[in-house]
Amino acid sequence: MSEALLAIGTRKGLFLARSTDGGPFEVEPIQFSTVAVPSVAIDTRETTPRLLAGIEYGHFGPSVMYSDDLGETWQEASKPPIAFPEGTGATLAKVWQLLPSPSEPGVVWAGVEPGALFRSEDRGVTYQLVQGLWDHPHRPQWQPGGGGLCLHTIINHPSDSRVMAVAVSAAGFYRSTDGGASWEAANHNIRAPFMPEGQQYPEFGQCVHKVGIDPAQPDRLYLQHHFGVYRSDDFGGSWRDIGSSLPSDFGFPIVAHPTIPDTVYVLPLQADVDRTPVDHHYRVFRSQDAGSTWEPFSEGLPREPVHASVLRDAMTASPAGIFFGTRDGEVYCSRDDGETWTRVAGHLPDVLTVRAAVL
Repeated sequence: MSEALLAIGTRKGLFLARSTDGGPFEVEPIQFSTVAVPSVAIDTRETTPRLLAGIEYGHFGPSVMYSDDLGETWQEASKPPIAFPEGTGATLAKVWQLLPSPSEPGVVWAGVEPGALFRSEDRGVTYQLVQGLWDHPHRPQWQPGGGGLCLHTIINHPSDSRVMAVAVSAAGFYRSTDGGASWEAANHNIRAPFMPEGQQYPEFGQCVHKVGIDPAQPDRLYLQHHFGVYRSDDFGGSWRDIGSSLPSDFGFPIVAHPTIPDTVYVLPLQADVDRTPVDHHYRVFRSQDAGSTWEPFSEGLPREPVHASVLRDAMTASPAGIFFGTRDGEVYCSRDDGETWTRVAGHLPDVLTVRAAVL
C-alpha cells in the first residue's frame, strides 16, 4: 500500500491531504488556523518522515514548526529557530522556503526575508545564518521586489553538496561551489528591460520569480523571470530565452518533472499589470524538449473564466503528481504528467505553497 501526502500552506492555515494507492485525496481539518503558512517541506530522508512549516504568528513573528507524526502534533525549538545574529541589524520577516538537502543527511536550508540563507544540521529544528551570502558585496545594492527582499528559491545539486544556488527577488540568481562559503552572481543573458538601453543585462538586479532544477540532469535549470522564461545547461553559468512561443512569458511558478528529463511546466499569467491566467483560463504549459516547444493542457480545469493568480511556490512536481493551488483557494492535481487535471480541494484560503511526497 502506498500513501501520498500533499501539504497546502495558505494565508490562514495549513491543510494536509492524503491519498492511498492512487485514490482521491482526502483533505484533513485545518491546522494553524488563521496563521499564514508561506513555506512547507516534507522530509522523507529518514524512516520517520518530518513535516516542516514556516509560519507567521502575527504579533509573535515568524517561526518554523516541525512534526514527526505526519501533522498529528507539532513542536517548536525552545529558542527562536531562525534568528539573525546580533550586529546584523536585521529582523526575520518571513520564511519563504524550506528545503531538505538531497545530499547531506540532517541538513535543511531556509530562505528568508530579508534576503538571507540559513542552514540547519538537525533536520530543521534550529538554523544558523550562512554568513558568506549575507556578507556578499552586492547586498547593499539589492532592492526588494513586490513581495519584499525575499530569498524564495534554494537549489541543491543532488550529488554534490558543495554546489548550490539561490534566487532573491529582486537581486537575481547566485550560485556557490563551496557549500555556501562564497557566492557569485549568475545572471548572464537574463534581460532586465526596465533598464536603459545598453544596461539591460546587468550582473545582478534581475527580478527572478522562481527556479527549478531538472533532477535527471541537475546542471539544467529553468527560470521564470518577471520578463521571460529561461534555461541554463551549466547550472546558471549562462541562460537562454525559452519563452518566446508561450502566450505570455510572465508568471511565477516553474517546475521540472521529477523523473522525465527535459520536461518542464509553467502557468503563464497575462502580464505584470494583470496577474490573472492568460485569457482568464487556467492552462498548464508543458515542454518535453527543454523549452524548445510548449503545449497547453486544461482538461479537467474550470471552463468558466477565472481571475486568480498562482504564486511562485504554489506549484510542485513530485512522484505523487503535479499540483498547483490558486489565490482563490482551489488546488488541482495531475497524475498523468500534466495532461489531465482533477480538483483536490476548493474554497480554501489564499494558497501560498504546495508540496507533495510519496511516503
